[in-house]
Amino acid sequence: MTRVLYVWDAEYPWDVRTEKVCLALAEHGHSAVITARNVRGLPRREVRPEGTVERLPSFPRWGRRLLSFPAFFNPLWLAHIRRLARAHAVDVIMVRDLPLAPAALLASGGRWPVMLDMAENYPAMIADLWSEGRTGRFDILVRNPRLVSAVERFTLRRVAHTLTVVEESSERLLGLGVPAERVSVVSNTPARARISALAPRNPGEPLRIVYLGLMESHRGIAEVLVAAQALAKAGVSFHLDLVGDGREYEHFRAYADQLGLTSEAVTFHGRLPHEAAIRVVARAHVGLVPHHATEAWNTTIPNKLFDYMAAGLAVVSSDAVPAARVTSDTGAGLVFRGGDGKHLAEVIQRYLDLSFWESCRRAGQEAIQSHYNWELDTERLLEAVSMVHSPRGRVQG
Repeated sequence: MTRVLYVWDAEYPWDVRTEKVCLALAEHGHSAVITARNVRGLPRREVRPEGTVERLPSFPRWGRRLLSFPAFFNPLWLAHIRRLARAHAVDVIMVRDLPLAPAALLASGGRWPVMLDMAENYPAMIADLWSEGRTGRFDILVRNPRLVSAVERFTLRRVAHTLTVVEESSERLLGLGVPAERVSVVSNTPARARISALAPRNPGEPLRIVYLGLMESHRGIAEVLVAAQALAKAGVSFHLDLVGDGREYEHFRAYADQLGLTSEAVTFHGRLPHEAAIRVVARAHVGLVPHHATEAWNTTIPNKLFDYMAAGLAVVSSDAVPAARVTSDTGAGLVFRGGDGKHLAEVIQRYLDLSFWESCRRAGQEAIQSHYNWELDTERLLEAVSMVHSPRGRVQG
């Protein structure tokens, strides 16, 4: 049995990848302790099926956000991680993404091997925030692109192993000099049990289109709304569901009004619990992955692509490399020119052909069954954890 301390830099519950990783460990004879922030003032300890949650102390309300901020070298996090590693006699520390990776490394002091669960290209994501002017007053210190890139280099040289979510991310790390044997792809896939029974779509039924995710410019939401306007002008019978929130949520609601899109054509659901969001996805016909082809989106892949495929939706992806590759190679859908809302509308209209739509959604489900599923990714996760836990896996640097 391997005892893993999973370091998550936000509130828990809930996060889908944290739950999936830790539950997979628990279901295969290992154990996980999840450490998380505690801005909401929740109990310090909570026992859940995926593991024991050990939250940071609940400070006075005025200091909760500031003191527990997941800065690279926050001494509070460093001490908390070290205390939990000792108290739970862990074998491996696994840290999610870059913000707390240096703290995990310093806390380990070489005593425990550290794995990095790299769900995204953090330096590129931060660069996107800066390019869109969505930084805060302290970001020049803790989310400066140059600093973040330097911290990533520091981290990658010292962690025992890195989990990425897609091949393009692994290739980026190899280009940075990380040895191939210290990188594994554990993607954001659903379990095979999430494959839904296919419901028919009747001729003349409105085409239901869904977007699931944050409302941010670099995720292509403006182009989705432009496409909806173009579909309405073309007389296409459709309904667009937008599920998620974010810093620009109200901006996009106002933009929809500006484009003349009515509530009969577009529904902004805001943030929904995961299962409720999946129910909205399940009644749709077409799922959108409209992300701009920035470096960030060219080196990661969103959960929603696989959720759409498992639910039996035909997919429309932008030309962001990983999502476009999976969409095209599996036959699950079509690719449009990222940033071009009118082209997105043209591509969506291909699914007015019922037989073509049917072929795409069946191909997507077949790909989940055969290749893009959590059962296969769990095997790679367990293999990586076992390798790191072995004496050879403890050699770092």
